[in-house]
Order: sequence, then C-alpha cells, then structure tokens
Amino acid sequence: MIALIQTIVLALDIYWWIIILSAVFSWLYAFNVINSSNQFVGTIGNMLFRLTEPALRPIRRILPDLGGIDISPIILLLLIFFIRQFLLTTVAPAIL
Repeated sequence: MIALIQTIVLALDIYWWIIILSAVFSWLYAFNVINSSNQFVGTIGNMLFRLTEPALRPIRRILPDLGGIDISPIILLLLIFFIRQFLLTTVAPAIL
C-alpha cells in the first residue's frame, strides 16, 4: 500500500512541474518571447495545454473574472499540495 501512495505522490509531483511549465510557457508566448510560428514551440504548447486544461477548466468556471489574471494554476497547485500532504501525513502513517 505504501508503494501505491509513493507512486501517487510521484505522479502529483510530476504534474506539479507540468503545471508550472505550462504557466511559464503561456507567459513566454503572451509576451512574444518565444517564436510562435515555430512548429516545435507549437507542439510543446499544445502538449502542455492538453495536459493541464482538463484540470484547470473546472477551476476557471468557478473563479470570478479577474480581468486578464488567471489564478487557476495557483489554485490547482494548492490543491495538489494539499492532496500530497494529506497522503504523506495522514494516510501513510495510518497504514503503517
């Protein structure tokens, strides 16, 4: 059972970094720092969008419109942090 919890925590950690990469990529794309006509850049952006949008969309529906500021990645990162800490501090010790 501990192996399952460790695997879930690892998957959450990987997804954490994917969300951060997606946010940084969106900033670079919005400020025209990266070449948007490059096919490789477009492929990376599309991959990050497809990985993060299913988790971010429900959060965006709930949050009020803040004008051009999107705080849904921050909310999702907090949620992942909570789940990770819950697994490590509550579930794992209860199994041992």
